[in-house]
Amino acid sequence: MFNHLREDISVVFERDPAARTTWEVLTTYPGVHALIMHRLSHWLWSLRLRWLARFTSHIARFLTGIEIHPGASIGRRVFIDHGMGVVVGETAVIGDDCTLYHGVTLGGTSWKKGKRHPTLENGVVIGAGAKVLGPITVGAEAKIGSNAVVVKDVPAGATAVGIPARILDQEKAKQRDDMAQKMGFSAYAVSDDSNDPVTKAIHALLDHAAQQDRKLQEVMQQLEKLGAEVETDAEVGNAFDVNYLNKIVD
Repeated sequence: MFNHLREDISVVFERDPAARTTWEVLTTYPGVHALIMHRLSHWLWSLRLRWLARFTSHIARFLTGIEIHPGASIGRRVFIDHGMGVVVGETAVIGDDCTLYHGVTLGGTSWKKGKRHPTLENGVVIGAGAKVLGPITVGAEAKIGSNAVVVKDVPAGATAVGIPARILDQEKAKQRDDMAQKMGFSAYAVSDDSNDPVTKAIHALLDHAAQQDRKLQEVMQQLEKLGAEVETDAEVGNAFDVNYLNKIVD
């Protein structure tokens, strides 16, 4: 019990820069309180003291705003940040080192008994307001974007965003991020599923810049083969794209 509590406290310091002292974490973090209460209610549930287990979880819900069914299985070093509005269903399984933000739902899509809630493997991160529904599996180290609605399995290490959630093209996302770094801004957390026209325009410009960069490199290689002296700094080819992008954004 005390080992779990020490881990709960240490993980808050690892994942929340706002945490200052152990006393602050123990007294003001509802996610920690909810996990402590859940361990008690889950133990009662395993003893088949079902009403007492439910009543304990009901008290935890009243105190923290986090509803975890006593039948749910939760691993070690799980962090529920903020926590208000989190709902975890009876047959949900949460692995070690997972992170859930406020408004997350691990819910079911059927009234039939049996396994009907999601399984999160180790290291999963679920953004605020996301809904993960049904007896699906979210693979280890996967990330679910804020407000996403996930109804299908998510592969390990993947990022899922949107309604319904889609798996991001990791190669294209990395390419855009690399190009954005060259241009002096970050495209972090901006995905294809956004309906924002400015976001779509930025994506198109990033893709265009990456394509122009590749073509410029090909031209430079051909000129070098012909014996011409050419600039080798790839950033030269980005000058027009940077100015154009800044003009569009402004």
